[in-house]
Amino acid sequence: MRVLVTGAAGLLGSEVVRLAEHEVVPTYYRVPVPGGVRMDVRERGEVEDVIRKVRPDGIIHAAFQQSDWATTADGTAHIARAARGTRIVFVSTDVVFGGGDQPYDEDAMPCPVTPYGAAKAAAETVVRAIDPTAVIARTSLIIGSDRTSSTERLVHALATGEPGALYTGNIRCPVHVTDLASALLELLVSDVRGAAHVAGPEAVTRLELGRLIAARDGLDPHALPFAPGPPSNVRLDGKRTQAILRTRLRPVSEFLA
Repeated sequence: MRVLVTGAAGLLGSEVVRLAEHEVVPTYYRVPVPGGVRMDVRERGEVEDVIRKVRPDGIIHAAFQQSDWATTADGTAHIARAARGTRIVFVSTDVVFGGGDQPYDEDAMPCPVTPYGAAKAAAETVVRAIDPTAVIARTSLIIGSDRTSSTERLVHALATGEPGALYTGNIRCPVHVTDLASALLELLVSDVRGAAHVAGPEAVTRLELGRLIAARDGLDPHALPFAPGPPSNVRLDGKRTQAILRTRLRPVSEFLA
């Protein structure tokens, strides 16, 4: 199986490439990767050229840019249009939801309250319309093992006195990058279609997450600055998806222990 991985220079994309047992063609935009093909997902013609030349059997679309609608929404549309007939796993996010008292399962309707959430929700709509058999894999905060994620970098910056704070009102379900990459590769060769929730099973605040990271890395967890921040309780209920996966999505208190 030949698999095209977009965003292969990123934390998640690079882990998918590392774990894949298939023939992999990684793509990148700014940072070259070994054996990679440069592709700007914002350029429809460029996307069509790459997919036509590579002729993948499957695509894991992990490329995004939070502050750029053209990359996150339009770029996904370009991938979906060019890849008709090819198995697609599109990596989406928990922030297609705005937050509420109850966890969101795979049947919940998106209700974004941020520009990034709106861009991902729009991308989900396009993918569903073009290919109802595609997987929309919603995840949460992605944590690595070597301080490579944005959350880990923030914790280390705050621990050294840089300005900022960890919010006690922001609740998410962090996932380890290796667990997530493994789950995406499983979904690629499965018969799953539509939304799949691939976040960790444990909800924590940003502050609780920061303290777990600090303790793991030998920092003082209680020295981290915090603030209430805007309330945002976004918990993904992934029990239905986890039941069909061999990959176990570990709780954050376990993989950061």
